[in-house]
Amino acid sequence: MPSSPVTTLAAEQQHLSALLALMKEEQQLLVAADADGLAELTPRKNTLLQALAGLAAQRHAALGAAGCEASEAGMEPWLAVSGGLEARSQWDALLGLAREAKEANRVNGMLISRQLAHNQGMLNALRMPAGAEAGGLYGASGQALGGGPSKRYVVG
Repeated sequence: MPSSPVTTLAAEQQHLSALLALMKEEQQLLVAADADGLAELTPRKNTLLQALAGLAAQRHAALGAAGCEASEAGMEPWLAVSGGLEARSQWDALLGLAREAKEANRVNGMLISRQLAHNQGMLNALRMPAGAEAGGLYGASGQALGGGPSKRYVVG
C-alpha cells in the first residue's frame, strides 16, 4: 500500500526547522563576515536541503499515487478530500516554516549583496592610484604596474 502524503510531514518539519536555525546562524556569520564559519556551515545546509528534497519527492509520489497532482499544488486537493485536521495542521505548520525560511533566505541574500558591494568597493579602492606619482594597478607579484612616467630613453 502506498504511503500517505502526510507520512513525511513531521520529518519535513524537523528538517526545515533545522535549516531555519542554520539560516539564522548564517545571518550572524554574514554580519560578522566570518568566511570560515560560512564555509563550515554550507555543507550542513546542503545536506538538509538534499534531505528535504528527498522527503518532498516522497510526498509528491504519494500524492500522484492518490490521484492528485504530484507537486505542492496537489496537497490542497488531497487535504480537502482525504486529509483530517491533524494533516491540515501539519501541512499549515510546514508552510509556516517554509515562509520563515523564505524570509531568512531573502535577508541572507541582502546581506550577501551588501558584503559583495563592500568587497567590490575595497577592490576598486586598491585599483585606484593614490596620487599622480602612484602608478595605478598592482600586479600578481604585488609590484606596482605602470609606475608613472617612463624613465626609458629612446635611442635612435
